[in-house]
Amino acid sequence: MTSTAPIQGSDSLAAPDGAAVRLTGVSKSFGTVRAVRDLSLHIAPGEVVALLGRNGAGKSTTIDMLLGLTTPDSGTARLFGAAPQQAVSAGRVGAMLQAGALLPDLTVRELVLLFAGLQPHPLPIGEVLERAGIADLAKRKTQNLSGGQAQRVRFALALVPDPDLIVLDEPTVGMDVEVRREFWAAMRSFAAQGRTVLFATHYLPEADDFADRIVVVSDGAVVADGTGAQLKAGTVGRTVSAVVPGADPQSLADLPGATAVEPVGGRLSVRTASSDDTLRALLSRHPDAHDIEVVQPTLEAAFLTLIGEQR
Repeated sequence: MTSTAPIQGSDSLAAPDGAAVRLTGVSKSFGTVRAVRDLSLHIAPGEVVALLGRNGAGKSTTIDMLLGLTTPDSGTARLFGAAPQQAVSAGRVGAMLQAGALLPDLTVRELVLLFAGLQPHPLPIGEVLERAGIADLAKRKTQNLSGGQAQRVRFALALVPDPDLIVLDEPTVGMDVEVRREFWAAMRSFAAQGRTVLFATHYLPEADDFADRIVVVSDGAVVADGTGAQLKAGTVGRTVSAVVPGADPQSLADLPGATAVEPVGGRLSVRTASSDDTLRALLSRHPDAHDIEVVQPTLEAAFLTLIGEQR
């Protein structure tokens, strides 16, 4: 998974409207359960987008509609301006789905070769194995792979079509830390060629570290869409912490932007919606304040706030 050579693909990476992915008002129900509700999503070529949501939020159904595996009850799904099935058949889309089973009794190389035979313009097999970091597993039977190794083989299969868009569902499950880092380095290299990455994950730090945008889905609808920094700043604000001689929580409760003040280990911690305004007022009122820290919340805190508001 160390090769950095460009992945060759289509000369035209976007639809006429500039979108690699466009979901417009898609909805899907299964019996009385409405899995996705009027969901719209636009992704430009070259973006790395994380799709977050608790189990049952509608992520997998959204991905299935995007890939043409299920048809929306209403709304439209387009990849590079075409219907999903057309884009997939043209080899413009690669997918790594967590539930995808690997054919038994084949070696890894045989499986990749078999899959390549179904594609209009596959990458060379050796390049696929190298990019996925599985060249050393080429002769191993698929049923003898560990969970992390099987994930890397699924990644290889997603690369075989030489796609312009790669869709990943929980891609790093079972991978150790080093392999996970190499995997995301490969994804960055992929996106640097103008290709597009959409991945669903439960590893929130992974989304924060690698995604250009994070889309949060709750109860089948998009409830937030922005960078990790925007989501964190827009939901739970920041925390200003300092040693403030002679002050107590009550005396700081009226600081501009302050939403909560509490003592923490000899310091006063102020949760605020505007850290700059809070800090200026604090220093104006208490110029002897020291050991000041301004801490941005974690993506986990922002995520829990966002999905909690929808319950």
